[in-house]
Amino acid sequence: MTEQAHRLTGTDPCQRRLSGIAYVPRWLGGMLCYVCFGLGGLLSSLTILPLLKYWPGERDVRIKRVQKAVHLMFRGFVRMLSAAGVIRLSTKDIDKLSRAEAMLVIANHPTLIDVVVLISLMPNAGCIVKQGLWRNPFLRGVVSAAGYIPNRGAELLLEDCREVLGRGTNLIIFPEGTRTVLGEQINPFARGAANIALRTGSDVLPVLLHTKPPGLTKQDPWWEIPRRTIGMTVEIGMPLKVLDYQDGDGGEARMARKLTRDMENYYKQRLEVEL
Repeated sequence: MTEQAHRLTGTDPCQRRLSGIAYVPRWLGGMLCYVCFGLGGLLSSLTILPLLKYWPGERDVRIKRVQKAVHLMFRGFVRMLSAAGVIRLSTKDIDKLSRAEAMLVIANHPTLIDVVVLISLMPNAGCIVKQGLWRNPFLRGVVSAAGYIPNRGAELLLEDCREVLGRGTNLIIFPEGTRTVLGEQINPFARGAANIALRTGSDVLPVLLHTKPPGLTKQDPWWEIPRRTIGMTVEIGMPLKVLDYQDGDGGEARMARKLTRDMENYYKQRLEVEL
């Protein structure tokens, strides 16, 4: 059936659910991607990343070198996932993301690979990572060399965020805190992202991740490669100006609640429930 015929009939060969022997190449391809990701992180943290990190230059320049290298590695990983049939990525208004500077980039969190996809699209990006990753032998060299922020105490975290945003790096945050529960639009937003935006004076850039069909969700074990290709569309929204909230009455706590509520409502209005 031709691509035009698929559009007319509403079918899509990429969304066919694989079963039996037909699923084996998909599973092997997906597991190979994971192996390459882990070994690539380990080898790069022992070779190219230290070289880029300690090559002569100002500290900010050295960190940006490493971030660009991680961006390229993640872009290669996303291409591997696409070649294996795990995901099919499309973008909308992606130029807004490439032009962003010193912004708080927020996104919903439907899949295991969301942060990898976002960094693959952003050469100038940092993120907050779980402290457990700093003990992961495959990834600790990557997150350390790239200047990513460990999720530690509130005041130390805020100080790190201010430093990252101050050098012009965008900061990726998932206000849900964890992957979206399958069948829900989003999980309730925590106020952490709003507090960081208000206390650093950074504008917020919403990114919507549409996935259909869903896969690699919180309910799925990491080793269960999706039997249907995940169609992921990355859509860039309109920035939220932090000055609109800093000038409000009621103090910082009230403005943080209002900004959090506005962000959450924005996603509820723009996202469909993917089943």
